[in-house]
Amino acid sequence: MSLVLGAIADDFTGATDLANNLVRAGMRTLQVIGIPGPDLALENIDAVVVAFKSRSCPVRESVDSSLAALAWLQARGARQIYFKYCSTFDSTDAGNIGPVSDALLERLEAKQTVMVPAFPANNRTVYQGHLFVGDRLLNDSGMEHHPLNPMRDADLVRTLSRQTDHDVGLLARSDLAAGVKASSDRLEALAAQGVRHVICDTLDETDLATLAAVVVELPLVTGGSGLGQALPAEYRRLGWLDTVDQAGRLEPASGGALVLSGSCSQATLLQIKHFLNRYEGFALDPLKLAKDDTQIGQALNFARQRMGGKAPVLIYASATPDMVRQAQDQLGVAVAGERVERALAVIASELVAEGAGRLLIAGGETSGAVVSALGICELRIGDQIDPGVPWTQTRLNGRQAPLSLALKSGNFGGVDFFSRAFEVLL
Repeated sequence: MSLVLGAIADDFTGATDLANNLVRAGMRTLQVIGIPGPDLALENIDAVVVAFKSRSCPVRESVDSSLAALAWLQARGARQIYFKYCSTFDSTDAGNIGPVSDALLERLEAKQTVMVPAFPANNRTVYQGHLFVGDRLLNDSGMEHHPLNPMRDADLVRTLSRQTDHDVGLLARSDLAAGVKASSDRLEALAAQGVRHVICDTLDETDLATLAAVVVELPLVTGGSGLGQALPAEYRRLGWLDTVDQAGRLEPASGGALVLSGSCSQATLLQIKHFLNRYEGFALDPLKLAKDDTQIGQALNFARQRMGGKAPVLIYASATPDMVRQAQDQLGVAVAGERVERALAVIASELVAEGAGRLLIAGGETSGAVVSALGICELRIGDQIDPGVPWTQTRLNGRQAPLSLALKSGNFGGVDFFSRAFEVLL
């Protein structure tokens, strides 16, 4: 069978999040970093997720890379295109969700798409067009403090309307409760009114299943990873997808266990606190990193002395909002982030070259920096650790054993994630 789904993701952890749900639903999935060469083999692959580090880059750059990925996926016969962004709708008023969605729609010559950021399994839901994280509105969830994309408006119709010149509408929970036909009729009525982007209420898995049935034949769907767990059943109903066993099988893992964290989300800060109650960790300081590479050398020595032990080694630059603001005030937002990303990328490269074989990376920007530094181009998706976070594997030149990686969005994972993740890896 030809490629069923081609996805374009705006960060590396978000790509892995979607790929995880596709694998769990029985799709053999490959994640690629950037646009692959023309000779990439796709035998026995049902879905390809093209990952970029484009969530916070200039709009034009994000649009251009997304359109290039679309062309690559279309050339390989992808039946449906999926634009993947964060389940907390991370974007500024300038973009990038609206402009990228508009560009993809125009290139596909499609009139309408849906916006389904919800991921109920990870407590991201949408009601009356408002995004909730657990029982808190998005703007009161901690995301209002995000260092790059602070989310201060939970009304997604209003938020997206600031990013596009086209009309934005709502597919309400009452429409979904009325079933597939009623929801389809509502989308058609909105399209007749010229509504190009439709925010979709989503409270639970039943809503996702209804949405999947409604949108399965749209040229383009957009959202978080939740919709990805529901679409494969519809692909099978249409005869597009075969049933396979163990879509997420990986090779046995080996090598030292390393956690690198640059995320400053509340979830990651709690995970670090839990880890440090049991084990040691090395904290990086952006202000010191801006002066010279002394701290990088200290972190490497810290890891080398402990890499042979049973516990994973933690090196982190995660900090509270006040500490982040202090660094940003002195260095500037861009420079502060770049210093941390560079340091963690250098540390990862050195330690992988010395035998680290199991890496857990926390934070989308951090994951992008580390994966790029390691020269990783492809990731085979394995089994889930927590909702939205699977183990993946790749092979590097000069390395006999596979390298296992978990790329964790800052907001994902239980409080004990940093230690438990390695316990579930075979």
